[in-house]
Amino acid sequence: MISAFTGQQIRDAEQPLLDSGEGAVLMQRAAYGLAQVVAREVKSRRKLAGASVTVLVGKGNNGGDGLFAAAFLARRGIRTTAVLAAAEVHQQALAAFVTAGGTFVTLEAANAEELAVLCAGHDVLIDALLGTGARGGLRGASAELVASLQELRPALVVACDLPSGLDANSGEVHWPVLDADVTVTFGGIKAGLMADPGEGCSGRVELVPIGIEESLEHHRPELRRLTAAELGALMPHPDRRAHKYSRGVLGVVAGSARFAGAAALSVHAAALTGAGMVRYIGPPEAAQLVLARTPEALWEDDHPGRVQAWLLGSGVDGEEQLQRARDASMSAIADDLPVVVDAGALSVLPERCPAHWILTPHAGELATLLNSLPSTGELKVTRDDVESRTLHYVRQAAEQTGATVLLKGATTLVSSPSGVVFSQSEGTAWMATAGSGDVLAGILGALLARSTELICHDDGAYAALGLDPADRWAAVAAVAASVHGRAGALASEDFGGGPLTASAIMTAVPRVIGSLNAEYDRTRP
Repeated sequence: MISAFTGQQIRDAEQPLLDSGEGAVLMQRAAYGLAQVVAREVKSRRKLAGASVTVLVGKGNNGGDGLFAAAFLARRGIRTTAVLAAAEVHQQALAAFVTAGGTFVTLEAANAEELAVLCAGHDVLIDALLGTGARGGLRGASAELVASLQELRPALVVACDLPSGLDANSGEVHWPVLDADVTVTFGGIKAGLMADPGEGCSGRVELVPIGIEESLEHHRPELRRLTAAELGALMPHPDRRAHKYSRGVLGVVAGSARFAGAAALSVHAAALTGAGMVRYIGPPEAAQLVLARTPEALWEDDHPGRVQAWLLGSGVDGEEQLQRARDASMSAIADDLPVVVDAGALSVLPERCPAHWILTPHAGELATLLNSLPSTGELKVTRDDVESRTLHYVRQAAEQTGATVLLKGATTLVSSPSGVVFSQSEGTAWMATAGSGDVLAGILGALLARSTELICHDDGAYAALGLDPADRWAAVAAVAASVHGRAGALASEDFGGGPLTASAIMTAVPRVIGSLNAEYDRTRP
């Protein structure tokens, strides 16, 4: 599992080494790792000799890391220039940089635009302006320089530890921020690099060990991301004597006369994810489309047979179908069953949900949900608010509703009511298409129906994550988000990396599950 930590947790892990006088060693390790990544990126494009690198240098250790890294690069034949954006920079690092043959220039308000043009013309730009301890964003000439660079788009931007202006703890971005192609982070991944909008500014993240990793293991991660092998381990595997009822029975209240396609997509996605049976409840117009797409499904009246989980809300419209969703939710409460609550059903939640109810809003729906809760306060939450502080608001929604909350987006965050959060980001921008969320709901519903017993095992794959039982539902939702994202990426590849439909995402799901199972088989002892 990939774990991400707050800036304070990183600093706490560093403190014993700093107290023992090892601070210089930490900086050298970080700088050497940064230099190695930059050199590798340059060599993938051209020869090192004669290449040009500019480092933007702020005060403190982040600027010191950048200067020492540039000194390493200068000794390998790269032309290095430092733009000093602070009156006080790390003096030992600056001396090492100059001794290695680097040249520097001081940033001022009068030369910010001129330097932006100069920097943008070099092969690599290293952003070492602000580190994890910074509060707020760039100001003055530094802000003007970065804003100009963002417009000019340098050939390759490498962020030192994190892009300047990105909050290490939350992923909130204080503009302007220079989007990085690669972020080289030290000791532990910062939570802000795994939550939007921060992840969208960070490019590919490379972790450089500096000797604090063992200390970080004693901290609870701020964010978790499941690997392919873990996803395979968490996937329910039918045994030789499995039958359709043991494979998981999902009840679905979705679609309507107007949005019949949502029902067809969610039901078929559940079937392709491995549900043993899907029982559909809805109007004839939607049922006709459901059965045409998935003849294996059952069209039930308003009182279906036994189910092991419910999916409510995808494409639900009109009072009759909303009432079916209410009735199913009451049945789920009475039988203590897990529920996926999507789209239209978010408006019929009980006053307090159990942790095995998983809400699946996008940013706009989450804002509406939060504004409907009495404890939100007088200030209204907007979609822009949610998109700018995804980690904050997904946690708030889970805490206030009692449910597990999956916030859909380029990076999908899943929070349990206790604040344990998973982050998955395997999809493609082409997945932003009608019906994509209905497919995700079907995947998640099937996994809930199939995974309930696995979640409760004290010695199973979910327990091996070290999660309390109430937090394991968030892991199930993270698996669903990852399968959905991977299916979208795979389907896009089938079209040469181009546009795709929700149906294409859905048809790639079995291949994704098969590949995850194979990865698990390959890596297990």
